Amino acid sequence: MSGNSLVAHCDGERDLRTRIRMRLRGTKPSETIEEWRLLGLSAEESREFRPFFPEHPVPAAVLIPLIDHASGLTVLLTQRASHLKNHAGQISFPGGRIESADGDPVTAALREAREEIGLDAAFVEVLGFLPDHVIVSGYRVTPVVALVRPGFTLALDLGEVVEAFEVPLPFLLDPANRRPRLRQFGERSVQFLDIPFGTREIWGATAGMLLTLERILDAAAP
Repeated sequence: MSGNSLVAHCDGERDLRTRIRMRLRGTKPSETIEEWRLLGLSAEESREFRPFFPEHPVPAAVLIPLIDHASGLTVLLTQRASHLKNHAGQISFPGGRIESADGDPVTAALREAREEIGLDAAFVEVLGFLPDHVIVSGYRVTPVVALVRPGFTLALDLGEVVEAFEVPLPFLLDPANRRPRLRQFGERSVQFLDIPFGTREIWGATAGMLLTLERILDAAAP
């Protein structure tokens, strides 16, 4: 990388960090159904599919860990174990249902990240929240976005997670790296977007949350 390219890369990464902080500052978990999203659709698009939302979705939370490497931000993702009842084998963020002892989505997301992959909360700085995402399997998920300081070590619970890996955030935010997938809701076919990464396929709620993050970071997005 040339000197000028290196400077431009570093400036771009600083701008991305700053934009994430600014866009998420003061955000709170979604409390009303009008704010909920379906798999990365816009708020307006999601409203059309409210009849397909679970009647009483189970509150859940995930941690979206942005690893703050000097070379740039990456996103820490997991691959779920193949024997699990829900979303077996899928690429996911660490997370799960909000238990009564948790009290709030942040506590739940940090607890789940510690239990699933051994991520120590001492390395985590919570930046804010994305709108809640409704999953047709019956959950309403609050995405907790956090900056994670490098230096942590992971210890995977192999009963839930078979692998943890990182993907550069700019790759995940780039529309050129997406592939359409049609899903059926009643009599309607709806196009969602998957994110292939090497031999892996990031799709469903995980891809939807990343697309929502891109919308929020894009000043021109509704």
